[in-house]
Amino acid sequence: MKTEQPQPQPGHESGPEPDSYSISDLAREFGITTRAIRFYEDKGLLSPARRGQTRIYSPEDRVRLMLILRGKRLGFSLDESREIIDMYDPEHGNVEQLQRLLQHIEQKRAQLQQQLRDIQSLMGELDEAEARTRASLAQTQEQ
Repeated sequence: MKTEQPQPQPGHESGPEPDSYSISDLAREFGITTRAIRFYEDKGLLSPARRGQTRIYSPEDRVRLMLILRGKRLGFSLDESREIIDMYDPEHGNVEQLQRLLQHIEQKRAQLQQQLRDIQSLMGELDEAEARTRASLAQTQEQ
């Protein structure tokens, strides 16, 4: 989850100041609820500036949110996403961050492959149980 530079949003006018975003801007852009964004904030994943009760999100907050959501789609926990995102170090080429991301990808892939094997095994057992049940039912109806 390499941190990407945010792209300017065409027609972005509702933010509190240039190069900033309101919570509703981000919710609309990413198709999530403001409650979800506040949840990520409560978990320490986002740290918007505040002006009174108003949250003001920076371009960096926007990128972090994008990476949090990408991690979620990949099946990473919030702690795993935080670990990877917090390793961002462009001065050193993000080598450690990228290596850690690869480790998490390999772990997730191994976990999913095991789940797939488990599902295939269970499907086989269901097929056998269904066949035995149908045979017993057919035998009962013949009598």
